[in-house]
Amino acid sequence: MSKTAVKIQPLGDRVLVKAVEEDEQIRGGIYIPDSAKEKPQEAEIVALGTGAKNDKGEALPFNVKLGDKVIVSKYGGTEVKFDGETYTLLREDDILAIVG
Repeated sequence: MSKTAVKIQPLGDRVLVKAVEEDEQIRGGIYIPDSAKEKPQEAEIVALGTGAKNDKGEALPFNVKLGDKVIVSKYGGTEVKFDGETYTLLREDDILAIVG
């Protein structure tokens, strides 16, 4: 889990994630440039929103927590750049699984 506080507060059922980058840049002896890499699908939860509400206005709990490693939808979310870091802001529904 990241020890630095993120200054972005998601709203509603949205979560802020930071992609877990692949360590390997060479596959089979061929260098893969950043522009040709696929968007990473594994990410770490760095901030949670205020939560979705039910019909009575009561907050519903999140299924994930800060620091969880997750698999996110390949095309879900909005990329956000802040303080030189790149994050993805997405709905909890765009999280497919918790890793580990």
